[in-house]
Amino acid sequence: MLRTSTVLIMLMLAASLQADEPIRHSFFIAGPTFTGIIAEDGSEAWNSGKAGARDGFMLPNGNALIAWGDEVKELTREHDVVFHYAKSPENGEIGTAQRLDTGRTLITELGKKPRLLEVDADGKIVVDVPLQPETDNAHMQTRMARKLANGNYLAPHLLAFKVKEYTPEGKVVNQFATDMDDLGGRAAENWPFTAIRLENGHTLVNLTHGNKTVEMDANGKVVWKVSNDDFPDLRPFADPCGAQRLPNGNTVICSYASQEAIKVFEVTPEKKIVWKYTGPHRAHEIQILTTNGKPVAGVPLK
Repeated sequence: MLRTSTVLIMLMLAASLQADEPIRHSFFIAGPTFTGIIAEDGSEAWNSGKAGARDGFMLPNGNALIAWGDEVKELTREHDVVFHYAKSPENGEIGTAQRLDTGRTLITELGKKPRLLEVDADGKIVVDVPLQPETDNAHMQTRMARKLANGNYLAPHLLAFKVKEYTPEGKVVNQFATDMDDLGGRAAENWPFTAIRLENGHTLVNLTHGNKTVEMDANGKVVWKVSNDDFPDLRPFADPCGAQRLPNGNTVICSYASQEAIKVFEVTPEKKIVWKYTGPHRAHEIQILTTNGKPVAGVPLK
């Protein structure tokens, strides 16, 4: 019979071995050459059949919600279309797809009439929020908008150098600047691309041409920043677009323009890179699905 001390040593050794296990993720990417799921071994587990996606998520029902420049679709794994919305004729692009708790889908349209929409399951527009991007350049007006728990919406506006919070009536009630001097001013081209409201009330923002990611407090003050300056040898930032804050506090960042090895990477709050995707496909948006075989944030892989 094993002594208690021996059992404890064995448990500690097992925990140590588990802690040293390399991180493996499966993930969904919306990207220019591939939109679908990459397995933990780096293989293509599911292909949507259409590349060039802007935004998207795997839903709790196992389907994929994907935004391309001209349309948004919800697809089953068998590629059946169960939801579809086509871009309005007066606008040039679509930028966002987020499934809301109500079952509606949040969509942004860019162009002559920049707006944020809530669309019901039948494709009918239920909420229409005018946006104020401060530019007529449709492609640069906004990207990943998200609905907040308070019912408002968070929208990053690239050439305005601002992340704005809108009410459903289209009123801007808060905004964060990204061209402040301590980030390099406008010369640094800190265009906000992804803005994610965190549980602590802070906002995580990817700054594309500025090649950095920042976390801002409720007053817009930068409380955490990570950039190529922190990794002078690797320089993993190359037009960071999509991002995800994981339950463990790490941040996953897409280097959309990367032509080198690192297309996506995971960085700790202490600015240590603990995982990277070096496969062939660039990522515009990402959703980590599993880590070492275990689902992340309850996302099922049906």
